[in-house]
Amino acid sequence: MFGTSEKLGLMYKYLDIDAPAVMAMMANEKIRLIDVRNLDEVVRGVLPNAIHIPLSLIPDQEFDVTLDEKIIFYCHSGIRSAQAAAFIADKIDVQTYNLRGGILAWAREDFPFVEYQS
Repeated sequence: MFGTSEKLGLMYKYLDIDAPAVMAMMANEKIRLIDVRNLDEVVRGVLPNAIHIPLSLIPDQEFDVTLDEKIIFYCHSGIRSAQAAAFIADKIDVQTYNLRGGILAWAREDFPFVEYQS
C-alpha cells in the first residue's frame, strides 16, 4: 500500500512521524488532524485545526477523504493514536500517520496549542 510502521514485530499500514514533520505538513499539505484523547484531556488544549474524535468512537466514524488528503492521529503520548491509525489504515485507502510521542512531543518542540471548541 503506502508504508508501514513496525510495532512489537507487527507491521501496520501507517507511518509514525515526529512533531516537526506534522508542523510542516500542516503548512504545506491537505491534512485531517484527529485528536483521539478523551474530552477531559482536550479541554486543556488541542493542535490547531484538529478534530476531536475519542478513540472509542473511531470504529463508528465514516472517513470521507479525498485522494490528496492525509490523516494524522494524535493523543497524549502516541499510543492510542497508533491504535487509531492502524485501524483506519486497514479500513480505508488513505495515507495515515501517527504523531510519535503525541502532544508531549508537540509541546517539547514548543509548537502552539489552541483552545478546544466543541
